[in-house]
Amino acid sequence: MSTSFASKSLPVHLARGAIGFGLIAASIALAPVVGWASLLALPVGVLALRGCPTCWAIGLVQTLSRGRLERTCEDGQCRISTRGS
Repeated sequence: MSTSFASKSLPVHLARGAIGFGLIAASIALAPVVGWASLLALPVGVLALRGCPTCWAIGLVQTLSRGRLERTCEDGQCRISTRGS
């Protein structure tokens, strides 16, 4: 199972989300006040989310399930189970 969007810990992942979503919202909300310059924060916010809000959400699920779920494949059939069961 690829964990390319997962973070090392839940607090790190949540901080990345807060920074990313905050910068995206700020860049849109400040556009009428600051002008086009506020959109410079948009790519930084997307970078913090590792590409898109969906990528961040997938990473959140991967971070939460890391070490708890196990994928096993036998005879062409794959199953996901909790570790140890």
